[in-house]
Amino acid sequence: MQLGQLIAALPDVGQALVTDEALAMDITAITADSRRAQPGALFVAYAGVSVDGHDFIDQAVAAGAAAVVGEREWKEIRGMRGGTSFPSFPSFPYVRVGDGRQALAYLCAAWHGFPARRLKVIGVTGTDGKTTVTFLIHAVLTAAGHRTGMISTVSARIGERSLDTGLHTTTPDAPEVQAYLAQMVAAASEYAVLEATSHGLAQQRVAACDFDVAVVTNITHEHLDFHGSPEAYLAAKAMLFESLSRSQRKPGVPKVAILNADDSSFQRLRRIPADVQITYGLSESADVRATDIRYSPSATRFTVQAHSAVSKIRASSFQLQTSLIGEYNVYNCLAAAAVGLSQGLTAEAIQNGIASVKGVVGRMERIDEGQDFLAIVDFAHTPRALEVALETVRRLAEGRVIVVFGCAGLRDVQKRPWMGRIAGRLADRVVITAEDPRTEPLEEIMAQIAAGCQEAGRRESQDYWRIGNRAEAIRFAVHMARPGDVLLVTGKGHEQSMCLGNTEYPWSDHAALGAALRGERLPESLAW
Repeated sequence: MQLGQLIAALPDVGQALVTDEALAMDITAITADSRRAQPGALFVAYAGVSVDGHDFIDQAVAAGAAAVVGEREWKEIRGMRGGTSFPSFPSFPYVRVGDGRQALAYLCAAWHGFPARRLKVIGVTGTDGKTTVTFLIHAVLTAAGHRTGMISTVSARIGERSLDTGLHTTTPDAPEVQAYLAQMVAAASEYAVLEATSHGLAQQRVAACDFDVAVVTNITHEHLDFHGSPEAYLAAKAMLFESLSRSQRKPGVPKVAILNADDSSFQRLRRIPADVQITYGLSESADVRATDIRYSPSATRFTVQAHSAVSKIRASSFQLQTSLIGEYNVYNCLAAAAVGLSQGLTAEAIQNGIASVKGVVGRMERIDEGQDFLAIVDFAHTPRALEVALETVRRLAEGRVIVVFGCAGLRDVQKRPWMGRIAGRLADRVVITAEDPRTEPLEEIMAQIAAGCQEAGRRESQDYWRIGNRAEAIRFAVHMARPGDVLLVTGKGHEQSMCLGNTEYPWSDHAALGAALRGERLPESLAW
């Protein structure tokens, strides 16, 4: 693709030091990593979390990069590299933009022919439940006969293929997102369902995705280490809804906002314009509402009441049954049902799609090795998610509730004692352990959680324990469990690594819990 075509796709060009001859130059690749620069590549520089890409422009050009897009004016870069002795005009095409991350997304989208403009794109954001709702929407659309792709923090699905999207929970970077969308177009997909994290939104990873439907699950306390305040965190989530009015319009496709009527985010998000707004929840005011909810250890059943307040929704009432347990999964199913109704799907398609989702990896996932108690792996890593998970398993327990969890290092410190209080209040036995301590002292993290347990009236070595090695903590909890108990191991869910120091080590809660239940030691490759 020619450089001029790529520059034309940028939404915010402030300075273009490019000759007419250079505009016709063929670009061979786009990268924001100078180590991956190659002859003919376009290098995108921006200020990152720990490094500034502008410091690596020389390295990228030396490797053969033919052009550079950056956030700084050339005279500033010139000053960084020798002042008056450095060329006043670059020896390579240079384009300055307001936001380098956004530029990267648009450049990658243009490189792939703007694939989102050939799909109906649904984005799902929120604190808890994003992955589950993404899976449910994908299932509902598929049950209705629509070819549907999906990008979640667990995996990407393109046609019949399932692809791993990473070790830790976050939206893939813009180049990967656009490449996945292009593969969906090549596979003749009609819809794409994207999980949009707050990091992914704030860092423009889903820019140029031209969303048609925006969905929110809930917004609670999380990621304040990154966003700085609850208001900034909510503002990042709101970016998905704000993008509806800015993104490319597709013929006959309305821009739809799906809002949780019972969540604290509702009043803020409802003020953001959309062609159609549909609310869901348990309150009577919700457009899509659940009534007559019945819980059991193996299923949840309820009636969906959908009224005709919105043109796309035909007034209807139908039954839903899901293998997913707990009230929060009622909300997740309602969100997916609201999306289905907004797209004109039948009640039968919604019923069949939701029933087909037997579980989501690392989300209330049962591990059965023939033991006489219930063992569950869950991803709950926020205060609200832990609270809801413990309330849910309490309904399943004939005996005690035992929970194994930790809090991540270099992340939101405020939630640690809070989660300790929740565990101390709702669980009978608490085992505090590691969850990606990174470069923080693990003992300090566990002490902060333990302080919360103590505030809840729990006593160390009687009601709660601190065992830093996660495999040993899980094994200790298994040995403690008795018939009728529920053992909940939470915080890692689907993730396949543990970050210690600056290194990611292979890890699996599934493998660790399964081995402990069988009375086996973990393989050497997973032990740390």
